[in-house]
Amino acid sequence: MGSTSDWETMKFATDALELLGVPYEAKVVSAHRTPARLVAYATTAKGRGLQVIIAGAGGAAHLPGMVASMTALPVLGVPVRSKALSGLDSLLSIVQMPGGVPVGTLAIGEAGAKNAGLLAGAIIALQDKQVAAKLDAFRAQQTDDVADSPDA
Repeated sequence: MGSTSDWETMKFATDALELLGVPYEAKVVSAHRTPARLVAYATTAKGRGLQVIIAGAGGAAHLPGMVASMTALPVLGVPVRSKALSGLDSLLSIVQMPGGVPVGTLAIGEAGAKNAGLLAGAIIALQDKQVAAKLDAFRAQQTDDVADSPDA
């Protein structure tokens, strides 16, 4: 994430990863305040065994795109809600990547972070049967929860 204040949103991604049994690391890596850390993180990610990167950022939200420019790993961008424009600025910054530098962009805020964790899990589940089984169980439970609700 781009800032420690983003943790309030990004913890929803880690909650989803924990539910699926996917190991992760949570780091503050700012595109603007720690550019050397960003370069080191992004360029060594694959060699360190990472398979997907979830990058959450608010405001100018350059982190997901900058990470994607330095690694061939899938990068999922989470627009963090900002004070000025409620995250619309973050969303537009992340979603408007130039052709050739893809960033999968999720919804603004908590739902986007949760979905980023689930999507990262789905990518990993393509090669990991245990994660696939946990993802299937989560989705089945989610369906059952809706079916069991009083409004169903």
